[in-house]
Amino acid sequence: MHAERAGYGLATDGGIVDLSARYEARWPTLQQVVDEHAFAALQENAARLSPDLSLEEIRFTIPSLLPEKIICVGVNFPDRNAEYKDGKEAPANPSLFPRFARSFVGHGQPLIRPPESEQLDYEGEIAIVIGKAGRRIAERDALDHIAALTLANEGSIRDWMRHAKFNVTQGKNFDASGAIGPWLVPYTDEAQIADIALTTRVNGEVRQSDRTSRMIFSFRKIINYVSTFTTLVPGDILITGTPTGAGARFDPPVWLKPGDIVEVEADGIGLLRNAIADEA
Repeated sequence: MHAERAGYGLATDGGIVDLSARYEARWPTLQQVVDEHAFAALQENAARLSPDLSLEEIRFTIPSLLPEKIICVGVNFPDRNAEYKDGKEAPANPSLFPRFARSFVGHGQPLIRPPESEQLDYEGEIAIVIGKAGRRIAERDALDHIAALTLANEGSIRDWMRHAKFNVTQGKNFDASGAIGPWLVPYTDEAQIADIALTTRVNGEVRQSDRTSRMIFSFRKIINYVSTFTTLVPGDILITGTPTGAGARFDPPVWLKPGDIVEVEADGIGLLRNAIADEA
């Protein structure tokens, strides 16, 4: 956002190249860019352009404002499965739950702790944005459906995840309790995602650290499995799981509080930073 106008651009070392102003007629929104697989064309065109705005002049929103679906994967790293201490091996299929776009904010915006609970927790994750529609996508073809990568802090209200017998949806969907961003990094090939280092820090302290090569369910498997029951469409976001080390697993648990800073960082994708604030 700039001067209360939604737009998109190319992030460079010198600032933001305002692509939405230049290509409004052809690609009026970032969703159209995703729909038409236009990242490569935009990058080529923008490479010779000078920045129009500094990072300080814009407000980050989530990179896909109106995704049809945001689907999250739970328990996708070996140590996360062991945290449950139930003696069970990792399941054959991923655990999934939906999140709503309103439950996320952009990079640099505060995550909101609601008055209903103090148990706001963090979960640093890698997210993939779908660029090509498909149903029952074979694993061998799955990566062809990725448009871009981004980061997520899949913030959770822990006690509200136990309000019902099976359901975690409530605790995963408080308004502005998570973040996605800071930007979309166009997907190139499997080497780009095969062994990404993913780290979450709270107030500078490393709380989570793992690599995508250790995921129980690969990016291919996640796309294959989710597309079995629902058609994936351009702009959908799949959030692929968090490493061990969330605040709920400390003894006693350590919850996020106003003033805390959470950073999620991953090789080749960037750094997502958000402060914590109480709901006004």
